[in-house]
Amino acid sequence: MVVPSPFPFPSDKPALRTEMRARRRAYAASLAPATRLALEAELAAALEPLLFAARIVAAYQPMKDEISPLGALERARALGKETALPAFAARDSRMTFRAGAATEPGPWGLLQPPSSSPPVVPDLILVPLVACDLAGNRIGMGQGHYDRALEGLRVKARLVGTGWDMQLLDGSIAADPWDQTLDAFASPAGLKEFKDQ
Repeated sequence: MVVPSPFPFPSDKPALRTEMRARRRAYAASLAPATRLALEAELAAALEPLLFAARIVAAYQPMKDEISPLGALERARALGKETALPAFAARDSRMTFRAGAATEPGPWGLLQPPSSSPPVVPDLILVPLVACDLAGNRIGMGQGHYDRALEGLRVKARLVGTGWDMQLLDGSIAADPWDQTLDAFASPAGLKEFKDQ
């Protein structure tokens, strides 16, 4: 489901990020706990064909307003796939993906796999976002962690943005040279492929 873009569509990324973060926050707050769990289960179901095809699936620890991909990771493990999560050695270090469960606090306030867990190279990466467009251009939180980490991984990995339905916009997001384009967007409404259009 593509949601009509905010009107007027902000012309710069910081303004669009602010607008869409507010919309995401309001949307997540409007969901009853049972409804949210059902929507996150629908996200996992939408991702299942990609999970079958993958060997190593990476996702993220969701922040409060983000849709949780953890059900999809559980399904991947049940299918015998290796799973991974982002990890940072320090706040200014490059993000890597490490195998295993998130059991230690990271420098950004989220749990992450311990530093003793092996780094892995995923072939399916579920990417959080604030918004994306129909060309796969993504707006994240603005720190650039994913763009820097994905640059070296995208040759072998499928990059799938995950979010609530309302985060897929029909307007165009201006891409910067360092932005890593998504291959698809997954939400409770299903999977939208961007390549080969």
